[in-house]
Amino acid sequence: MTKSDTLDLLDRRILNELARDGRISVAELSRRVNLSKTPCQARITRLEQAGYILGYRAIIDPERLGRPHVAFVEVKLSDTRKAALSAFNKAVRAIPEVEQAHMIASSFDYLLKVRTQDIAEYREVLGEKISSLPHVAHTSTHVSMESVKGDRGQGGS
Repeated sequence: MTKSDTLDLLDRRILNELARDGRISVAELSRRVNLSKTPCQARITRLEQAGYILGYRAIIDPERLGRPHVAFVEVKLSDTRKAALSAFNKAVRAIPEVEQAHMIASSFDYLLKVRTQDIAEYREVLGEKISSLPHVAHTSTHVSMESVKGDRGQGGS
């Protein structure tokens, strides 16, 4: 399967089921997609090798770990040349409180999802870590009041 190959309906059903439950047994998955076990396993292997399935993970409840506070940070850089972007990317990956970082086509350059214990910890992360990242010129924070859709389903984080 190459990137130019298209997925058939069975492949898409397998991917949807695995996205819902990555720990599902091949037997149960084959039952749900109405395919026998061996061809189902072969399709999973092919989808993994082709890069459609990047891996499997446990979804951890960040609130249970004491990190319920979510803020989204718009970051505007003073320099957007390749070397500056590379330096920012490398440095932002080293901040454990930054759960996600996306380069954005907008009036700002990056959108960060930051998870902390509370607003006080967030303020420290913003002031001491994010603001000191290479080439940061300006930040703007949006605090999440409630997660409506995410990894934990309807009330996900």
